[in-house]
Amino acid sequence: MPELPEVETVRRTLSELIVGRKIVAVGTDWEKILNGGLAEFREQLVGHSFIAVDRRGKYLLLRLDGDLTIVSHLRMEGKYALMTDKDEPHARFTHVWFTFSDGTELRYFDSRKFGRMTIVKTGTEMTALSGLVTIGPEPVANDFTVADFAAKLARHRKAIKTVILDQSTVAGVGNIYADETLWMSKIHPEQPANTLTDAQIQELHDNIIKELADAIRLGGTTVHSFVDAEGKSGGFQNKLNVYGRTGEPCMRCGTAIVKIKVGGRGTHFCPHCQVNPEAAATSEANRVSED
Repeated sequence: MPELPEVETVRRTLSELIVGRKIVAVGTDWEKILNGGLAEFREQLVGHSFIAVDRRGKYLLLRLDGDLTIVSHLRMEGKYALMTDKDEPHARFTHVWFTFSDGTELRYFDSRKFGRMTIVKTGTEMTALSGLVTIGPEPVANDFTVADFAAKLARHRKAIKTVILDQSTVAGVGNIYADETLWMSKIHPEQPANTLTDAQIQELHDNIIKELADAIRLGGTTVHSFVDAEGKSGGFQNKLNVYGRTGEPCMRCGTAIVKIKVGGRGTHFCPHCQVNPEAAATSEANRVSED
């Protein structure tokens, strides 16, 4: 699933391609992607022009004149591309298309068909969609504070990875960047969130901000099929320290990277650098008892 850096990269490239273009037709071959149905999309959008592309967490907010916004979630495999000729045959997995007055066409591709689009009145998206109602702060210093982060962690005995994947904790962190920031912070992904020290919370907070900013700067991470709206792959996959490196030596200590499941998600970590203090204490207590 595209995470915040990938969605932000799509936002930036898509904005360059569609702002100012006027919709004259909307089509689909998989109507479930369009919440409300094709007829509603045609009725509300035809005749309107894109004026901006914003983002909140992993959601794209495609702004149109007339106070309309298309809220788009790419889910696992969603992608956008602008075709310079609307008559160019549809490629495989093309499921939604917006035809423009200049003869170009914005096409949405989705091999899994999990992505969704919803039309809302601009300014109501934060209350109109359940995923946006509870979304946490953006991972930037002005929005994402250490105090708020610490308060949220204190409420959970869940694994810290599970908590930072929860979009109500901080917006946009997914599996890749959870593994990376926990490795950077030397925190075991299964350590209960409410056992993190103040120093660990500060470091994890700072690393989340830094890592996502660095990933945005390099155009996101392409480990499967991610490309931006211009069809370009990201560059951050070349900077990954732990994700996808099962069995390879840790970049910090040389210990083989291990992969486990945390909350049903494949999770990569270094068993030497990232020690769970509760598990270590239990192991030590058992050793003493045996002695």
